[in-house]
Amino acid sequence: MPIVTANALRLADDARGLIVNPVKLEPNTFFRRIPLAPHQMRDRVTRTEDAIVLCHLGVPRLDRDQWSLTIDGLVEHPLALRFDKLLRYPKTELTSFHQCAGSPLQPFDPTRRVCNVTWGGVRLVDLLADCQPSPAARYIWSRGADFGKFSGAVVDAYVKDLPIARVAADVLIAYEMNGSALAAEHGFPARLVVPGFYGTNSVKWLMGITLAESRATGPFTTRWYNDPLLDSAGQETGETTPVWAIAPESLIVSPAPDEMLEASAEREIWGWAWADSGVASVEVRAGDQAAWLPAALEPPRGREWQRFSISWSPQHPGAATLASRATSKAGIVQPISGRRNAIHGVPVNIV
Repeated sequence: MPIVTANALRLADDARGLIVNPVKLEPNTFFRRIPLAPHQMRDRVTRTEDAIVLCHLGVPRLDRDQWSLTIDGLVEHPLALRFDKLLRYPKTELTSFHQCAGSPLQPFDPTRRVCNVTWGGVRLVDLLADCQPSPAARYIWSRGADFGKFSGAVVDAYVKDLPIARVAADVLIAYEMNGSALAAEHGFPARLVVPGFYGTNSVKWLMGITLAESRATGPFTTRWYNDPLLDSAGQETGETTPVWAIAPESLIVSPAPDEMLEASAEREIWGWAWADSGVASVEVRAGDQAAWLPAALEPPRGREWQRFSISWSPQHPGAATLASRATSKAGIVQPISGRRNAIHGVPVNIV
């Protein structure tokens, strides 16, 4: 009896109008790893085992030697790349903050799922140079190998988009994290990385890129990951905006929650701040009624998160809540509440 491959079965079923995806998912449902709490984020570069993991549809198990990436749509020369051909392009390494936007079902709940990792891969702009995009192309659609069900919806493939104007900045087809090959849950063998955009846009297990005039039409670009626009009174306008650029945010690493601090003893309050457009300043306060005080902010280092710090000597025993807020270079201030980037409060006890 001749051997029938999974691909042959898929082609045969395609001809009958039935699609059988040969990709194995393990697990084959929503999967995540509980990230570090803010007080645990002491390392400038997050260890791979501590990096955020959130997979909407499961974790595809792909063979690198069988993997290929197609680039099509509004291009003069469509491209198909095996992994060995991808490696022939110049390698770029980039350290960047990488943040989950949180659940699309609770889009305004702060989760602070964030890390700062070093990616290695190929600049997407270098691949597109060989494809010669049409001037009509305005968006990049990216398609992953994952498929299945999410929140009751059947999804043929995880598809996201981004403006083509963003590509020239630092978008990568990454095949390494922190100097090693990607783990399966991080998108092995290759994934999209869009520094400065929320992680939902950095499609893992990347299989296809399509250049188009309009935005992608799948549920992860239409039903989910679109935030309502608010008017000056904070009311929804009925319009939405894509969850793309990471809003200014900061968190306090030290002191830790519920830590006992000695009155009159000087203590450093420090943490990390980040934003797609860059961080202009960070302020810290000690108590809901206290004044916001400017913290020292280290100079920017590319796309990395930035350390801030301030010295504080608590004067009165009792409970206090420390908080930090970042302001982006675009002038956007981290909100007190009601958004995914709401300020981070740390309760401490003064003795």
